[in-house]
Amino acid sequence: MRGPVAATLGRRSAGRGRGIDCARSEGAAGTRTGMADPPQTNKPVDDAALEALIDRARGGDLTAFNSLVVRFQDPVYSLALRMLSSPQAAEDATQEAFIRAWRRIDTFRGGRFQSWLFTIVANLSRDELRRRGRRPQTSLDAARDDPDRASLDPADDGPSPEAVAEQGDLRALLQAALAQLPDDWREIVVLSDVKDLAYDEIASITGLPLGTVKSRLSRARGRLRDIIAATAEPNVVPDRLGGRR
Repeated sequence: MRGPVAATLGRRSAGRGRGIDCARSEGAAGTRTGMADPPQTNKPVDDAALEALIDRARGGDLTAFNSLVVRFQDPVYSLALRMLSSPQAAEDATQEAFIRAWRRIDTFRGGRFQSWLFTIVANLSRDELRRRGRRPQTSLDAARDDPDRASLDPADDGPSPEAVAEQGDLRALLQAALAQLPDDWREIVVLSDVKDLAYDEIASITGLPLGTVKSRLSRARGRLRDIIAATAEPNVVPDRLGGRR
């Protein structure tokens, strides 16, 4: 990210009586054009150390929680940015997500801490999208059954969007194509192909049935390929992408 999201969240986290430092690491994650997130620059934390930090944070240790903020702030911000397409809105959602996580840390019941944080920031991002009034003009699930719109549900036996994005000429194009997806489709693509989450984790984060996650991901990937094929120069789109329908 460019600069700090906030030097401190103290005044907005009064629910537990103390501040939350949320200094962002340097970098430009908000401007990268590849599909998958770049490797995190923070020092890795092994599972035992991570569990120890979580346990201390659940006991009210703010220093431990701040360590968790530093560890997870970049992927949380990245998810918000991909969903909201606005650095400022993503920063706001990230701050609010960590404030809520601090206030509700005692409700964390185990599992992947990152997925728990993703659930919080994804809910906040959906709230923001609803506030903006952004809605698909047609119900996507209903449209699938419309014989005149069969292209909404393409087969998904081709390369994944992130594999295509490895070709440098398509990276910026793919990022722009993501922004054109309906909000609910984009969220699932980001969770799957950017965050590399399993289907069951995505279902837990989004609150959708597992089958719906799989079908929406298939349709979203197909739509991405169609967008890229329609906008890229013919000599840029690979045969395996351009020929899919």
